Amino acid sequence: MEIGCKRLLLIAALLPVSGWVAADETFEPKVERRQIDEALIDDEDFQLGAYAGVISIEDFGSEFLWGVKGAYHVTEDFFLEANYGSSEAGETSFERLSGGAPLLTDSERDYSFYMASVGWNILPGEAFVWDAYSFNSSLYLLAGVGSTDFAGDDNFTMGFGAGYRVLINDWLAFDLSGHDYIFDLDVTGEDKTTHNLAFTAGVSIFF
Repeated sequence: MEIGCKRLLLIAALLPVSGWVAADETFEPKVERRQIDEALIDDEDFQLGAYAGVISIEDFGSEFLWGVKGAYHVTEDFFLEANYGSSEAGETSFERLSGGAPLLTDSERDYSFYMASVGWNILPGEAFVWDAYSFNSSLYLLAGVGSTDFAGDDNFTMGFGAGYRVLINDWLAFDLSGHDYIFDLDVTGEDKTTHNLAFTAGVSIFF
């Protein structure tokens, strides 16, 4: 009789545990997975693109700028870029107000530059559109050197910039960027360091 009571007590103690185990074993969560189309960089490491925007040529106003660029992506974080841009300088405020002889001839107002830069993808991430599409993106920094042909002279130039790139698919990208092209210029008889700010938008392909 004593043994029977002990068995009943043991069974009563185990019933809640067995109920929990059974509940755990039969629980089947239903989670709906959202399908997202994600654009990735293709296996190729070369990039070729064109851009357009505005450049503020110090003392000569803001003018339309266009250019082409190419890049080689050494790693996921770093890339090398070659950049060519072209514009045409306007008149200085002195020329407009004085009514005197222009400081530059028409040909000397042609503005073009070549730059070789090192880029760093400092903040890779993703951009989401309508909760259905995911585009790889990256905030990058650039620093380089080159030459600016302006005012009848080739001027050694340093360039610093930043940009935001979005991959539309595995071979097409869109980017916005800003640059500061710095060089010494002597037009008014005084040698000065000029900062020429450019803001552009462009498209490029990977191949």
